[in-house]
Amino acid sequence: KLRRVFTGWVQRTFQSTQAATASQNTCAADDKATSPVPKDCLVCSYNEWDPLEEVIVGRAENACVPPFSVEVKANTYEKYWGFYQKFGGQSFPKDHLKKAVAEIEEMCNILKREGVIVKRPDPIDWSVKYKTPDFESTGMYAAMPRDILLVVGNEIIEAPMAWRARFFEYRAYRRLIKDYFNSGAKWTTAPKPTMADELYDQNYPIHSVEDRHKLAAQGKFVTTEFEPCFDAADFIRAGRDIFVQRSQVTNYMGIEWMRRHLAPDYRVHIISFKDPNPMHIDATFNIIGPGLVLSNPDRPCHQIELFKKAGWTVIQPPVPLIPDDHPLWMSSKWLSMNVLMLDEKRVMVDANETSIHKMFEKLGISTIKVNIRHANSLGGGFHCWTCDIRRRGTLQSYFD
Repeated sequence: KLRRVFTGWVQRTFQSTQAATASQNTCAADDKATSPVPKDCLVCSYNEWDPLEEVIVGRAENACVPPFSVEVKANTYEKYWGFYQKFGGQSFPKDHLKKAVAEIEEMCNILKREGVIVKRPDPIDWSVKYKTPDFESTGMYAAMPRDILLVVGNEIIEAPMAWRARFFEYRAYRRLIKDYFNSGAKWTTAPKPTMADELYDQNYPIHSVEDRHKLAAQGKFVTTEFEPCFDAADFIRAGRDIFVQRSQVTNYMGIEWMRRHLAPDYRVHIISFKDPNPMHIDATFNIIGPGLVLSNPDRPCHQIELFKKAGWTVIQPPVPLIPDDHPLWMSSKWLSMNVLMLDEKRVMVDANETSIHKMFEKLGISTIKVNIRHANSLGGGFHCWTCDIRRRGTLQSYFD
């Protein structure tokens, strides 16, 4: 009996010691987790034009054609549907990719010469097939960080994108984001969509530009309101005011999630355009300075008077010069206005678009000319190929 009593006392004492040690460890962990944000946080960006100090530039390496699913069909033009049907899941043309890789490398070199720190996502094999409980697909690329990452202040937000081929795209950026988090940045991942069939209108009727105009005018899109989804490139920042469009890849649930998440410090405004294929706002409405915006003349903004009444200057960029026979598998010629502001007086612009060079020169903005014509074919211009991590500036309101 004495042996049993002694044994029970030893066990209880050991368990109490374990509990106390665990409690101390928990407190230590709590102290560490709630420590103040370091002053040397690397992430801070409130708009599209403050002096650029650090940027992520995407990669064209290993880029694959996405499978020809309904959401891809709704975001591409009919003349390229045969290309997707034939090459979906395979590499983009090797020679074209090689030239795109070289162009982006030169773009990175030029950014560095301009005093900007450049970071790159990890190379990944995007041809690997994957399966979730709801769908199967292959990947696409990590070429357009603007599509997946939105920086608001010192917070990096990972977008819940709508294309199944982009489900695992975040993996290419995780090493960078962890480094930024360890420097003191906030890191938020929006609710990951299941991308089940219910997220898409499986019978979305698009066979001509006329169909697209009609559906867009009616507010009908290939994505439903089944769950939140958005591409970060459908948002454009101007301090406390952030503008967004409902598009083929961004639904109202996604916009509402962002509105609630960013309130009350930021105001999210929905704007719309006469656009037959709305996907990403920055080749339609690109804010390039405080109260200064490029507005696509082919896709007029329905709320443009709100900007004019607020004292904004609205500029219509010239017609793009890119030739008709140049492949643009996922974008339009208006990538000419998809520029990257290095500050209020410097802009990175397509070396081939001489008309827009003159437009910027008249505005007193010097142009840094870079040729990314082959990189354009993958679906983006300078704004798309980048995500500005740090700009030297403070949070202000430009829309009161």
